[in-house]
This record gives sequence, C-alpha cells and structure tokens, in this order.
Amino acid sequence: MADIYTLLKDKTENLWRRHGLLNEAITINARALSPQEAIGNPDADDYPIQKGKEKLMQADFKGSFGQAFTDRAGDFSGTLDDILKMPLDNNYRRAVFVAAVNSVCRHLNLIDRTIHCKDEQPVTCAAALLDYVKENHKNARITQIGFQPRMAQLLSQSFTMRLIDLDPENIGKSQFNITVEGPESTADAIKWCDLLLVTGSTIVNGTVEQFIGDRPAIFYGTTIAGPAWLLGLTRFCAESC
Repeated sequence: MADIYTLLKDKTENLWRRHGLLNEAITINARALSPQEAIGNPDADDYPIQKGKEKLMQADFKGSFGQAFTDRAGDFSGTLDDILKMPLDNNYRRAVFVAAVNSVCRHLNLIDRTIHCKDEQPVTCAAALLDYVKENHKNARITQIGFQPRMAQLLSQSFTMRLIDLDPENIGKSQFNITVEGPESTADAIKWCDLLLVTGSTIVNGTVEQFIGDRPAIFYGTTIAGPAWLLGLTRFCAESC
C-alpha cells in the first residue's frame, strides 16, 4: 500500500491535471504570516503561533488562499507542476505543497474555511467542537495531538483526556489538569483512547500517518483542509473563513 504522501500527491496530480492546471503558467507564492496576521489579538496568549515556534505560510492561487503551519517557513514561487515534482522530504517542502493544495482546492470550490480564525473565534470554535464531540462521541476517552489550548480547556471539563505535544516547553507541565506528554507516548495514547483529536499540522510535520486507521480521528484546523477532502478524513474547523 502506498504511503499517505504518495497517495495524496497522486490524487492532487489527478485533480490538477483533470482541471487543466499543469500546463498553465501559474505562480504560487507563499510567505510566513506574523502571529497578529494569523490569529489577530485573542484575549489569551497561550496559542502556539504566538510563541513563534511555528509560522503560518499562505499560498495565493488566482486570489484564493490556502495556509499551512510549519516550523520551517519560507517563500516559494513556481508552477503547480514544479510543486508536484518536489520531493516531500522536509517540513518546508510539505508546507509549500499543502498550502498549494489548499489554495487550489479553494479556487475550485471543493473546500472552504482555509484561512485561520482570529481574535476570539478560537473560543467559539472550541465550544462548537465540544458540542460536536458530545453529540457524536459520547463518553469517549480523547487523545489530543498538539496543544490547542481552548480545545483542551473545554473538552477536559467533560471528557477524560491525554494530551501529546512536540514542544519541550509544554511537555511535563499540567495544562487544565492534564499532564502534557511527549511524542514518545504517542503509540500508547492512541491505544488508550476512543477518539483522536489531531492537529492538521501533522500533515506538514510528517507524523500524520500514525493517526489514520486505528481509531476514529478528527483533524482540526486550516492546514489539513485540502488533504482531508482528498483523503476522505474527518475535519473540524468551525470559525475559519
């Protein structure tokens, strides 16, 4: 069976080829957004992007925008065919590819909600997620992959949770009465849970495959918008535009 990136790239190429995009002189530009551009000015200051370790790259395809979180941000300009020919062997290249997928899928009206929510919208999104999980996964034990603070804060009031994060500054600390665990605990936390709540940035950092198949999974955020549509994954992103 092909790995997830081979499958995703094949589906992307088929889509772009079917719409006649590969032979056009199309340029995709990506740049890293500042925290204020990306998330505005929420009351809380504990969102990962505010700490500066990840940046939000934005691709512009004929006026349609797509984004991708990454710890290796940078500019890119080229054709869609150039992007397809890039090996997806580091976080920068995967971010360029994913941002492009998101912007083109948005241009083709296949997806929406590709621009990160701002100000107090993350709070509203977390409340909507809580309602969604209560309705569809009652009494589930949840493993959250990636520290999205408002989601963890609200869900932990109603569900038993484990929280896995890559940031060494978070690991070992208590967040909303949950001790944050490091990536070495991922396999055990997957086996333990009934439901995975996974940051969409896993499609960029190369860890996404382990969260597909063994347990029901909800992928959240703008980063995985296009890949989720192409791969048939469940995505939740209530307040993005």
